Amino acid sequence: MTSRDHEKWGIVGGGLLGMTLAYRLAEQGKRVVLFEAAPQLGGLASAWTLGDIVWDRHYHVTLLSDAALRSVLRSIGLEDELKWTQTRTGFYTDGKLYSMSNTLEFLRFPPLNLAGKLRLGATIFYASRLTDWRALEQQPVGDWLRRLSGKHTYEKIWLPLLRAKLGDSYRDTSAAFIWATIARMYAARRSGLKKEMFGYVSGGYARILEKYAEALTGKGVEIRRDHRATAVLAQQSGSVRVEFDNQPPAEHDQVILTAAAPIAARLCPQLTEEERGRLAAVRYQGIICASLLLKRGLSPYYITNLTDPGLPFTAVIEMSQLVDPAQLGGHALVYLPKYVAPEDPAFALTDDEIKDRFLTALSRMHPQFALSDVLAFRVSRARFVFPIPTLGYSERLPSMQTSIPGLHIVNSAHIVNGTLNVNETITLANSAVPALLAQPRPAPETVS
Repeated sequence: MTSRDHEKWGIVGGGLLGMTLAYRLAEQGKRVVLFEAAPQLGGLASAWTLGDIVWDRHYHVTLLSDAALRSVLRSIGLEDELKWTQTRTGFYTDGKLYSMSNTLEFLRFPPLNLAGKLRLGATIFYASRLTDWRALEQQPVGDWLRRLSGKHTYEKIWLPLLRAKLGDSYRDTSAAFIWATIARMYAARRSGLKKEMFGYVSGGYARILEKYAEALTGKGVEIRRDHRATAVLAQQSGSVRVEFDNQPPAEHDQVILTAAAPIAARLCPQLTEEERGRLAAVRYQGIICASLLLKRGLSPYYITNLTDPGLPFTAVIEMSQLVDPAQLGGHALVYLPKYVAPEDPAFALTDDEIKDRFLTALSRMHPQFALSDVLAFRVSRARFVFPIPTLGYSERLPSMQTSIPGLHIVNSAHIVNGTLNVNETITLANSAVPALLAQPRPAPETVS
C-alpha cells in the first residue's frame, strides 16, 4: 500500500464539484487524476453552441454573497472580470404578466389582497431570519407555508411554485427547502446591500471552465475526458479500480465518486446493502431545459415566475436581461426549464415535440412573439439535477466515507442546508477535502 503522503487520488466526475475537489487535493500536494465522461468538463455548468454563440447549457448567475465561487474565480484570475447587473422579476398568473421587482409593485400586485401581501412578505422576512434549518427539516413545506402565509396566498402563490420546482414530491419536501431558497437570495441583503445584483463573467462558463482546467493542469492534475465509468471496485491489494466504457481501467489508492446517489449505488456493487439502500433512496428532480436564441427579447425581466399549471415549462429565464447582448451576438437568450422526476415520460419527447409545445405556450404568454424570431432552439436533458430535501433528510444521508477502504462518495446529496447552485457545490468540495484527508485508512480486507 502506498504511504498517505504519496497516495494517488482518482476523481470520477469532471463537473465543478470534481474539479474543485481535484484543485483542493492538488493544493495539498496530492497526485490527482480527474475523469470525465463527456468530451468537456463542467457537468451541468458546461457550455454549448447555440446558433452562432457559445454560452451555458443551463442558466447560472453569481450573487454578491457567493464567497466560495468568487474565491475560485479569484484563484483563476477572473473575479475582477465579474460584471454586475440589477435585474427585474416578473410574475405570470391568471394569464397576465406582472412586474414584481420592488416594494411598490408588490403592493400593487392584483392577485393578492392587502392581507395576503402582508402575510407573504412576513413569511419571506421570517424565513430569511431563521437559522435552525434542522427544525424545519421535520416540517412539511406545504403545511409550514400555509400556516404562515394563509390558505389563499399558499394556493395562489406558493403551491404553484412548489409544484413547478418539485412536482408531486412537494408533499414530501421539508420546509428547509424554501428556507434555503430564501436564505440564498437574501444573503446579500443581510450583509447590508438592499438590492439584488447578479453577476456573470464575459464568455460565460465556457471561459470559466477553460481557465479552471488550465489551473488544474498547472497544479499537476491529469485530466482524462471521454472516460465514462461503468464500475468502481475494491482490489485485494488495497487499491480501488475504476472501470470505463471503451477505455482502459485505472487503479488508485483513493477514489472519490461524484455521481448522483442512485448512479453511485449502481457503480459500486461491493458496498453494503445498507449503503446502497441509502444511496438509492435519495430522490432527485431532473430537468428538461430549452435554450432559445431570439432576434429580440420577450420582456424586461430576468426571471418570470409562473403559476399557470397549463404551461409546459416552469419558468422563463431571459439571460439577455442580465448578460450584455453583445456577448450573445446582439441577440436575446432565453431558457425554458421544466423540472421533472427522473422517470417522467417527458424525457421521451423528441426535440421537435418539445419545441412545438414550448413555443406554442410562449406565444400565448407573449402575443408579440413570432416563430420567425427564433434563431436557434436546443434541448438539454438531465435526469439527476438536485436531490429533494425530504422530511428528515439529513438523518438518512449516506456518508461520504464508505465501507470500502479508499472509496469516498461525494455528491450534491451532501448539500444539506442549501440549494443546488455553483457556490454551494464549491462550498461542499471545500469542506469535503479536509474531512476526507483526516480519515484514517484501514488495512485492506479481502474482497470478492
